[in-house]
Amino acid sequence: MAATADSLWEDRDVRFDITSQQMKMRPGEVLIDCLDPIEDTKGNNGEKGRLLVTNLRIIWHSIVLPRVNLSVGYNCFVSTTTRTANSKLRGQTEALYILTKCNNTRFEFIFTNVVPGSPRLFASVIAVHRAYETSKMYRELKLRCALIQNKQLRLLPKEQVYDKINGVWNLSSDQGNLGTFFVTNVRVVWHANMNDSFNVSIPYLQITGGYVLGFKIDPVEKLEGTAKEIKSLHQVFSVNPIFGVDYEMEEKPQQLEDLTVEQIQDDVEIEADEQTDAFVAYFADGNKQQDREPVFSEELGLAIEKLKDGFTLQGLWEVMG
Repeated sequence: MAATADSLWEDRDVRFDITSQQMKMRPGEVLIDCLDPIEDTKGNNGEKGRLLVTNLRIIWHSIVLPRVNLSVGYNCFVSTTTRTANSKLRGQTEALYILTKCNNTRFEFIFTNVVPGSPRLFASVIAVHRAYETSKMYRELKLRCALIQNKQLRLLPKEQVYDKINGVWNLSSDQGNLGTFFVTNVRVVWHANMNDSFNVSIPYLQITGGYVLGFKIDPVEKLEGTAKEIKSLHQVFSVNPIFGVDYEMEEKPQQLEDLTVEQIQDDVEIEADEQTDAFVAYFADGNKQQDREPVFSEELGLAIEKLKDGFTLQGLWEVMG
């Protein structure tokens, strides 16, 4: 099966200065809104840019230098608020603050609408993020949820049941539990016949994840037929996934191809493994309550505060330099 879950990074990562290929919409990703001009007040204060709002992430890029950009997945969002910011293009003005967490590191992003009196920036990002948060059933494995009503599956929007299979044993316990399979276009659902609340919902996005579930169906021919059906539906889903984030703007945005500016290659060599200044510009450690424990640094020959995960002394020296 195609590794749909493993290859999906757009909603689960924070990335800086991504390639033009990574800025393109992946299968199932939809451009919901395009805001222009928007200032990245935290990292590129005084520079006009464009903010793309998709069903998986927000993408900001400089209009003059599109290679200066960032991609922030909704799954990394911790909070979204509106506060006053100091913009070089607008002065003291209302801005959108987004606090994120990715790989145990917090980043803060501040976006300012250069056009006065327009609340669209706040409305678009906050509303689409809310739609993402309320549609996790499409993307996450769920246990013991309100899935069944009157012995029938409670369907999600755009979900269709392709098969209902009785006599399916869940092998999560020693004695097993007899139940029923529902096979749909977005997931597989099992529930125990004696207790509807003992159930599991497995989206196709998670089928190649690291969580293993065992089910037994007799006879073998029926088991093989069910496995073939699920594999086929998963392959169809992988071509054009349904992420469940259903939100439409009254004013349709332009196609992404019409908005994308060709990135001009500079005559310089960039080492991708180095810690970038962009990473540091958005770093947020505002919730730090106390100093981290001291550790001995063999490199410096003295005790220092323990570094956060992902940071090295060499990287910090390079930033200061």
